Amino acid sequence: MAVNKITSQLNRFTAIGAIALVATTVGLSIPAVQSQSQNVIKVDGSSTVFPITEAVAEEFQKKGSGRVTVGISGTGGGFKKFCRSETDISNASRPILAKEIAACKQAGVQYIELPVAYDALTVVVKPRNNWVKSLSVAELKKVWQPATQGKIKNWNQVRQGFPSAPLKLYGAGADSGTFDYFTEAIVGKAKSSRTDYTGSEDDNVLVQGVSRDRGALGYFGYAYYAAKLLLWCSPSTQKH
Repeated sequence: MAVNKITSQLNRFTAIGAIALVATTVGLSIPAVQSQSQNVIKVDGSSTVFPITEAVAEEFQKKGSGRVTVGISGTGGGFKKFCRSETDISNASRPILAKEIAACKQAGVQYIELPVAYDALTVVVKPRNNWVKSLSVAELKKVWQPATQGKIKNWNQVRQGFPSAPLKLYGAGADSGTFDYFTEAIVGKAKSSRTDYTGSEDDNVLVQGVSRDRGALGYFGYAYYAAKLLLWCSPSTQKH
């Protein structure tokens, strides 16, 4: 697994690495597929898939086919609701787990799993952070592994030559499929992570956190990086 350097800069944050490609899927309950005449279609789950689902929902509603609600509770949180028949469609940034399959089966929930896109996880810092150009997988593991909780608090502990500046971490919440993938790819074990960081299943929260702090380091789906690239690169609105 390698972290590839990305040189594009935003006025809020800079991408310093993209970690492989992650398949994003949606799970559709059989009743929802068979009966599209219901007034409200409920969708929940991964924030990574949210931009796609939101766009599709808007087009669907323009045709007057019904109302669609789209929530962001993370892949794991979405599957919990889905297997309790609280939602019709579950967005996911990873395949459904064996325990989730069992929960759906026990509740009598039948579903169809459809891949809809590929995404990349992006490691980012604010552009005013002028000392980080790239980070190795080993350095990321050093930062995020459980053993370093409460110990690595400054950038000079990450690499010799970095300044003695506070290190503020932002990452996916424990119910997120992004969290599962990042911890497995970087730390070596899914769900193995230090917990003294700002975590959220909503990538927008992470984007805002990194954008406000020069010493921040975060990770989230590339779609949110790309969206902000388009929004924040206008010279008339650029702020550092």
